[in-house]
Amino acid sequence: MIGWIVFGVCVLILVILLTYAIVLYNGFVQMKNDVDKTWSNIDILLKQRFDELPKLIKVCEGYMQHEKRTLEAVIQARSALQGAKSPEQKMQAQNMLTDTLRSLFAVVERYPELKADAGFRRLGERISEIEEMIADRRELYNEYVNLFNVRIDQFPDVIIARLFNFTSRQLWTIDPAHRADVEVNFNQL
Repeated sequence: MIGWIVFGVCVLILVILLTYAIVLYNGFVQMKNDVDKTWSNIDILLKQRFDELPKLIKVCEGYMQHEKRTLEAVIQARSALQGAKSPEQKMQAQNMLTDTLRSLFAVVERYPELKADAGFRRLGERISEIEEMIADRRELYNEYVNLFNVRIDQFPDVIIARLFNFTSRQLWTIDPAHRADVEVNFNQL
């Protein structure tokens, strides 16, 4: 009789542990898919921006004959983004493209007739809108990545995470150059 009770308790404990492991596993799968989904949403916006850049460059080329280096830098950054395969490579290429777009828009300030061009304004507004959406999605992506990474490192979840090869994901970080203080010179304003 006592043997059956011990056996029943052991089976109950085993069922509880198995159920707990299944719940943890399913939670990891859900979180991994949330990270992948948010990355995919960013990828869609990157593609939209990627498609808008040739139009923007075409409009700028006519006005900015002696600013070839700036336009070439945007084209090179766009090519790097097109060639990027992994999320890490895409993040790095994305940061490079953001830098070159900032340079382009800074150069545009010297061309009032270009700034007044309706096509340029529309494209500039569209790209700025996409940039804002990318920034929002990056924040969401990093939130999901952080939740996932914390979860797979917590005990006892780490046991199931390692058992099923769930590995941490990389947060989307900005280039350290973007953290530098901006120099403001009031004499030039």
